[in-house]
Amino acid sequence: MPEPAATISGAAFHPGWLDAAGQAALVGDLRAVIAAAPLFAPLTPWGKPMSVRMTSAGRYGWYSDRRGYRYVDRHPAGTPWPPIPERVLAIWRSLVSLDRMPDCCLVNFYGDGARMGLHQDRDEADFGWPVLSVSLGDDARFRIGGTERGGKTESVWLRSGDVLILGGAARLAYHGIDRVVPGTSALLPRGGRVNLTLRVVD
Repeated sequence: MPEPAATISGAAFHPGWLDAAGQAALVGDLRAVIAAAPLFAPLTPWGKPMSVRMTSAGRYGWYSDRRGYRYVDRHPAGTPWPPIPERVLAIWRSLVSLDRMPDCCLVNFYGDGARMGLHQDRDEADFGWPVLSVSLGDDARFRIGGTERGGKTESVWLRSGDVLILGGAARLAYHGIDRVVPGTSALLPRGGRVNLTLRVVD
């Protein structure tokens, strides 16, 4: 597998992995995903809507409500999640594995004022598989720390086409998005940022 250009608190960073044509093609694929499984704003376990809207593709989709965080096999509307686009799977094959495919592609859309607080991705059964993240659209400041809440963090700007992989010692690192800068990309006609995260669930 290709070596990352850099590591950030143990996460492998591949800046500019997708060129402009690849980004545009991927956005087209995601429009079909969102048409089949519309974006929605999950509730936190405390009953507050998240500022990020999301949907999923694959065998499972990530979901949250007052019952907690979990994976489910259907969209809130009751329909199955659409398949993960082949272009998305190609990134996983290039950087993670040719054999084991992800079970879920979580699609997060960051509009005006949306952010994501520091959190761990720990709803999966096997932490031996990494979480692969693809950034599309406006620039976002990504913050990552260690495996303990409240520890030292560092940040990096993620730009459209960048890929970041949280694996190994960084698999359970606390991470989040501090802010998104409007107008830094022309990829999405109405602006905003899309983040894809690929996960092995079972």
